[in-house]
Amino acid sequence: MTVIKLDFDVDEGFGARARLGMIILESDQTLEVEARMIDVDGVDFYHSRIPNEMEVTPTTLTDMAARLPAAAGLLPADFGFDAIAYGCTSASTLIGTDGVTNAIRQAHPAMACTNPIAGAIAAFDALGVNRVAIVTPYTLDVTEPVAGQFRNAGLEVGAVGSFLESSDLVVARISPQSIAEGVRTVAEAAGDCDGVFVSCTSLRTLNIIPGLEAEIGKPVVSSNLALLWHLLRLAGVEDPQPHLGRLFSQ
Repeated sequence: MTVIKLDFDVDEGFGARARLGMIILESDQTLEVEARMIDVDGVDFYHSRIPNEMEVTPTTLTDMAARLPAAAGLLPADFGFDAIAYGCTSASTLIGTDGVTNAIRQAHPAMACTNPIAGAIAAFDALGVNRVAIVTPYTLDVTEPVAGQFRNAGLEVGAVGSFLESSDLVVARISPQSIAEGVRTVAEAAGDCDGVFVSCTSLRTLNIIPGLEAEIGKPVVSSNLALLWHLLRLAGVEDPQPHLGRLFSQ
């Protein structure tokens, strides 16, 4: 058989402007989908999955710390990533932002890194929010550390509400209408809060945030919104996405 040698040119491929890596939970049903709502020319997301238990407890969350370097290593360094994120709010809270960053940097030294809780703190700083109300899906032993992270960052926590559900499979099926009602409830309970945080990358929020912000007159920041916004900003991409609400309208 004779094979004809063909000439070819190369270009920069997908992600010519920014290549962004995301380490997503094995159980995730939401973050990948919501990331597709970010439409910036030349910016693309690449995903790795990390094994996790479906039952969300402090132990199952912190168990992921040892798996993070291998999951990060599945994002090929040769791709030339601009920033990498770990997509779990509660585990990032318990492992700690430094712990998450150090684990990712075992595979990608000096990489710009973020996670949902770090992204949320940065987002509220950008929005000028000092007093927050929080919605979580977690049990109490996971919800309390999340609220504590905001207090440790110098934010006042006005009210906390939770669906008190431990199964990540169930959390991903909580309706957007239920989430919206939870936001209304904690915003009212907190009284003079400056903004609301919806914690957990499994909760479906991006489609409801602009309407909720118009309704309650305050910024609403979810784990996914904060993660995606911060990941883009770390990569130097600051294009507005007003269809995603106040944070992306900055």
